[in-house]
Amino acid sequence: MIGVKLAPKAFLDHVAGMAGRLDPTQVQALGDAVAACYDRDGTVFVIGNGGSGSNASHLCEDLNKGSLRRADFDDPNIRRIRVMSLTDCTPAILAWGNDEGYDRIFLEQLKNFARAGDLLIAISGSGNSPNILRAVEWAKLNRLKTFGVTGYDGGKLRPLAEQGLHVDSWDMGVVECLHLIAFHWVVDDMHRRIGLRNVAPEKAVLDSRLGV
Repeated sequence: MIGVKLAPKAFLDHVAGMAGRLDPTQVQALGDAVAACYDRDGTVFVIGNGGSGSNASHLCEDLNKGSLRRADFDDPNIRRIRVMSLTDCTPAILAWGNDEGYDRIFLEQLKNFARAGDLLIAISGSGNSPNILRAVEWAKLNRLKTFGVTGYDGGKLRPLAEQGLHVDSWDMGVVECLHLIAFHWVVDDMHRRIGLRNVAPEKAVLDSRLGV
């Protein structure tokens, strides 16, 4: 918890410096993975624990709504992105966790919904959460695409997932902040690909300023 010993400006400077060290090709790869899943009419699943679980829910909500323009909300011809955060069904999580073990809470939900060609975005700051690793292992065996989002040294998740976005920090709060920054770019990128697909560049800039 680096904020324990840093004043606000020093903390913000540190986070900004870490943001500058993010590999933009990894951020782009995450956007491309989501877009490719959309193009093949697949479903994006997002999983995480604690703050990473909150980020999973946040990414899911933003992709569901933020990939569209307001003008498209009632257009039946717009194919929307299918995305689910498996952190959001509390009864399912409690049932699997209580009855069968917490390491199965994401794996078993995937068995209900996932199909070959879908995308699993697995978020783990440490890279070592057992429920995340089990879900990724199952996803790979069942021909889902896997994208690991990690911090610390990447743990077991970083080499296990097919692709990844890594934040090279041992501070969990910083890791989660930078994950969310990357996710917001991915949402904007999907808005460009879906919401602005037939909009002239000049009008797209104006629409974005107006929140259209």
